Amino acid sequence: MMLPPPVHVRIGGQGIATWVMGQGPALVLVHGTPFSSHVWHRIAPVLAVRHTVYMFDLLGYGQSAKPAGDVSLGVQNGVLAGLFAHWQLTTPGVIAHDFGGATALRAHLLDGLDYDRLLLIDPVALRPWGSPFVAHVKRHEAAFAGVPEYMQHAMLAAYIRTASHAGLSDAALAPYLEPWLGQTGQPAFYRQIAQMDMALTDEVEPLYPSLRCPVRLIWGEEDGWIPIAKGEELAARLPGCRLVRVPGAGHLVQEDAPEAILAQALDFFG
Repeated sequence: MMLPPPVHVRIGGQGIATWVMGQGPALVLVHGTPFSSHVWHRIAPVLAVRHTVYMFDLLGYGQSAKPAGDVSLGVQNGVLAGLFAHWQLTTPGVIAHDFGGATALRAHLLDGLDYDRLLLIDPVALRPWGSPFVAHVKRHEAAFAGVPEYMQHAMLAAYIRTASHAGLSDAALAPYLEPWLGQTGQPAFYRQIAQMDMALTDEVEPLYPSLRCPVRLIWGEEDGWIPIAKGEELAARLPGCRLVRVPGAGHLVQEDAPEAILAQALDFFG
């Protein structure tokens, strides 16, 4: 299912693409990098039967604004806090993937956002993180931002395909590529990579034991981006956290095993 057109909301002076669907207890979904809310296209419609589902594209991603300035993890928690205020949410459930996991943790531990429960999927949370490709781009951002579009398309496709263990067809891959192509999208892709900084997860790592809500962790056993050993380490640091391993799934569990996420969400959020 493709998501309907978003509603753009001004947060911190920037246009943030948002979606609200369904009815019932509030559930906020936070995507990671280099993705968008499209990652929830198989998840959100099912959850919306029982929940009011709130989604948004991170600043610099998807259909949100792609400014030339800061789009790092250092600003994303502020965007999430601004959306909580806009949506008038107090203690919703939260499901967060990859960078979205870091964003949700930072917003909870630094900005004081309260969650009913937090379900994390292969989150960026413990150093070291970032692939060899990320490390290379950080040293040569300008060179990559200016490559011809056919090269951008090929590199981007090759990179995103590695997030899935089961494999992505050309049709399944296309919505993940589209935001990062063209005169705005291509430099935005390399900008967000160049701004990746482990100091922004280091800042909250010591605070993980003080999490104020029930938390559960889902991890693809075949995650080639963040190995499941990191999931085991993180589960030990989060209070009362259960780690659910998903066989045959890579980093992009939403594509490889959406039914595993739905089963855990329906159980965890009741």
